[in-house]
Amino acid sequence: MQDGDSTATAPDLEPEPQRVHLHMPVDVRSVSLAVIALLAAVYMLHWASAVFIPLLLGVMFSYALSPAVDWLQRWHIPRALGAGVLLIAVLGGLASMVYSLSDDATALVESLPDAAQKLRQSLRAKPGASESPFEKVQKAAAQIEQAADESGSAAPAAGKGVTRVQIERPRFNIKDYLWSGTLGLVGLIGQALVVCFITYFLVASGDSFRRKMVTIAGPRFSQKKITIQALDEITDQIQRYLLVQIFTSVLVGVATWVAFLWIGLDHAAVWGVAAAVLNLVPYLGSIAITGGLALVGFLQFGTLDMALLIGGVSLLIHTISGYLLTPWLTSRASRMNPVVIFVGVLSWGWLWGIWGLLLGVPILMVVKAVCDRVDDLKPIGELLGA
Repeated sequence: MQDGDSTATAPDLEPEPQRVHLHMPVDVRSVSLAVIALLAAVYMLHWASAVFIPLLLGVMFSYALSPAVDWLQRWHIPRALGAGVLLIAVLGGLASMVYSLSDDATALVESLPDAAQKLRQSLRAKPGASESPFEKVQKAAAQIEQAADESGSAAPAAGKGVTRVQIERPRFNIKDYLWSGTLGLVGLIGQALVVCFITYFLVASGDSFRRKMVTIAGPRFSQKKITIQALDEITDQIQRYLLVQIFTSVLVGVATWVAFLWIGLDHAAVWGVAAAVLNLVPYLGSIAITGGLALVGFLQFGTLDMALLIGGVSLLIHTISGYLLTPWLTSRASRMNPVVIFVGVLSWGWLWGIWGLLLGVPILMVVKAVCDRVDDLKPIGELLGA
């Protein structure tokens, strides 16, 4: 066969289809890096909470005291002196209030044994009556414990030459609890002193940090202008938020004191102050004070009706304040989405406990003020807005 005749024709190859590239609106690598950075930031905030919490508390208190120090400075009082005098006056006022209520608080603590005895008597069944549900549960628990002891005693005896080992539970040692409580009190006092010093230095420094933030914002005038606007909005919103919280807490405290003084509850002034303080803790404060007041009302009056009345009055006061007055004033002050505030407060509470509940809303205000003025972060600001 000749070469010219043996040329084989190769099959026609189909042309390769053109590839279609999808342009995703979000880069997967950028999202992954953002998620990793977020997780690292959350871990850092939790790990360094002993540093961040006093710092943020000091910043928030400095926002609250700065207007008064500015007013003193206009009267030619040096800012450092005015900040020190104002801080000492606030601490002295708090100490005097605590001292004035110490007698009622001591009487309340001394009445706890009698209240506990009254609770035990109320849980017991009356003579000739059937067993109470509490006694039935207690008897069932005793039977379960007896069955467990019998099953344990039925275990095979140890062999010859084997030492029997008996595990004894450690005895209750009150010194250990006193020592741990003392350490906790010392740590709390140390944290309070740190917050006071941070507050003093921030208030005494005036607007020096503000000028530094404007300087490091960038060389252009537009960058400095945006920074000034963000700082002004942060200052205005936090001060309004603090005024709203103080105003509503005072109203709740006074209403609680007057209502329970009229009902005849003992130590009504102490419970009014407790209601005002716990009103600063979102969501959990009202639940705690309502449950405590209902229990105290039951122990004092001995009837379930009075317990429900006292708990219902406390719940009504906190409902009006927490679901009508405070949201209306807060929305006017912060212009933020209530759902985002709720989720944010829960997140910060999970991260920092009760301090996270207190600082959650101011932190969200700062984040929103910054995101509204940064082009890449404006979607987040839109999500946080009302």
